[in-house]
Amino acid sequence: MALAHSGAEPPVTTPRDPAREAARRELSKRMYHENDPSLLERALNAFWDWVDRALGAASAATPGGGFGLAVVVLAVVAVLAALWWRLGTPLRRPTSAAALFDERPRSAAEHRAAAEAHAAQGHWNQAVQERMRAIVRSLEERVLLDVRPGRTADEAAAEAGRALPSHTDRLHASAREFDDVTYGGRTASEQSYHRIAELDRDLERTSPVLANSALGTAGTARRGGAG
Repeated sequence: MALAHSGAEPPVTTPRDPAREAARRELSKRMYHENDPSLLERALNAFWDWVDRALGAASAATPGGGFGLAVVVLAVVAVLAALWWRLGTPLRRPTSAAALFDERPRSAAEHRAAAEAHAAQGHWNQAVQERMRAIVRSLEERVLLDVRPGRTADEAAAEAGRALPSHTDRLHASAREFDDVTYGGRTASEQSYHRIAELDRDLERTSPVLANSALGTAGTARRGGAG
C-alpha cells in the first residue's frame, strides 16, 4: 500500500502482510458488526437452507416435482390418521411381572379402609387396586398364602384357588381386573369394585380346603369303591 504525500517527500510504502493485519483489526471492531445476525439466527438460517435443499432433492426425485412430493406427504399423513383412528391410542398391555404390593406393608384392614375411601370419592381404579390387595393380604394373614414380596395378582389368584377352589374363577377375574386397571390403561367401573368387594367378603366366610382333608376324602372314595 502506498500513500501519496505532497512535496518532494517519497511515498510511504507499507508491506502487504502488516497492511492486511491492520485491515483485519479495523474490520473486527464492534461498530462494523452491530447488524450481524445472532448465533441463533445463523443456526436457523443454516437449518432452513438444509430443509430447502432436502425438499429440493426430494421433489426432483419425485414424479411431478414439488406437486408430486406434496401429494406423497398428504397420502402418508392420511394413512397415519386412518391407522390412529382405527387402532386408537396404543394401550400398555398387562404384565405378569409387576408386583401386587408396594414397598410399605399394610394390613388387610388398612387396604379395605383405603378402598372404601377411594370408592366414596368415585375413584374406582384406586378402589379396585386396594380391594384386591386387601384380599391377598387377608389370605396371607389367614396363612392360606405365604408372605412373598413380588407376588403378582395372577400368582396370588392361582395359589389361593387351590385352598379356596369354589372361588377360583372369581379370583382370576379379580386379578385380571387389577392388571387391566393397573398396567393395561383401562378404567374400572363401580360394578367392578363391588364385585371384588363381594368376593372379599365371601372369602372371609369361606373355610379353606386343606390338603390333608382332600387326600382323606379321595382315600375314602377309593375304599368305598373297592368295597
